[in-house]
Amino acid sequence: MKIKKNKKVLVIHGPNLNLLGKREVSVYGKTTLRELNTLLKKEAKKLNLSLETFQSNSEGEIVNKINSSLGKVDFIIINPAAYTHTSVAIRDALLSVEIPTIEVHLSNIFAREEFRKKSLISDVVKGVISGLGIHSYLLALKAVKALIS
Repeated sequence: MKIKKNKKVLVIHGPNLNLLGKREVSVYGKTTLRELNTLLKKEAKKLNLSLETFQSNSEGEIVNKINSSLGKVDFIIINPAAYTHTSVAIRDALLSVEIPTIEVHLSNIFAREEFRKKSLISDVVKGVISGLGIHSYLLALKAVKALIS
């Protein structure tokens, strides 16, 4: 009998997300990154998904993580944070590995400052979930399950 392995999902948290729960609580909420990752791992387990989380404030580290995921993960959920609006390197990394990806944002980037309304990432991913706080991530996990089933 062949044992079916869980599909692996990589969640990448971009710059300043290490300060969740402390930074601009009115925009990003009170949930800390540790609490968010715990919630994501519980939800992934319910969905029969394997989950890895990664956070970096460094664009190069995020690019390296995406590149090293080739052949190792089945799906990426990424909150590029401020790099959403500036990083051709992250965009190119996602294009290079061709791993299906969902872009998430805690805040509604389209209801904020003008410069935040443009994403260099959104046109190279399967979808974007924005403005629903931590539920953006949880909904992305459910979407991953639906897309790979």
